[in-house]
Amino acid sequence: MSSLYQALLNDARFHQQLLDFDRDIATAAREVGCSECRGALHSARFDRKPRGVPAGLGDEYCQRFSCCCAVDGCRTRATPPSLRYLGPKVYLATVVTLATAMQQGATPLRVQRLAAELGIDRRTLGRWRKWWLETFAGPFRPTVMAAFMPALDLTGVPATLLDRFAGDLAEKLSCLLRFLGPLTGGAAARRAF
Repeated sequence: MSSLYQALLNDARFHQQLLDFDRDIATAAREVGCSECRGALHSARFDRKPRGVPAGLGDEYCQRFSCCCAVDGCRTRATPPSLRYLGPKVYLATVVTLATAMQQGATPLRVQRLAAELGIDRRTLGRWRKWWLETFAGPFRPTVMAAFMPALDLTGVPATLLDRFAGDLAEKLSCLLRFLGPLTGGAAARRAF
């Protein structure tokens, strides 16, 4: 299974599709307008320096889509959900999700090998695991518990979460990243849960 995960992490076409999804989400957010005053939203992208970006993707991939209200006196920023970024995390959401899933049931030696293969410090892998158990399964818990029947085993996330979606690994991961949307955007996205 880990070879499938690693192949997907290096698949530029899959990551390009995530960029296209993010672009569509940002366009939809702009069409809705400002959540504070209903004014028009203008594009206000900002650069990110993500780790884990596969070769072959352009500069646009390293930009976070965001919007800013055009109305003087408001200027509220709206950062829509993203399938590429997991909030302020430096690594791409795909890396954080799949690397954590690969740790499921891993021995310390296997985690050490995984860290070496991916070029990620084992302490970083540990922080990601902690994030899934505390942040994801913490404030987001009511949303998670309401979304799945039978109830999701939160001790096994994200692997148990990936298993709840249909399709091949790319489709499952895309669905999971969409589900995480409220955790990935700015304050407006977090108000959704």
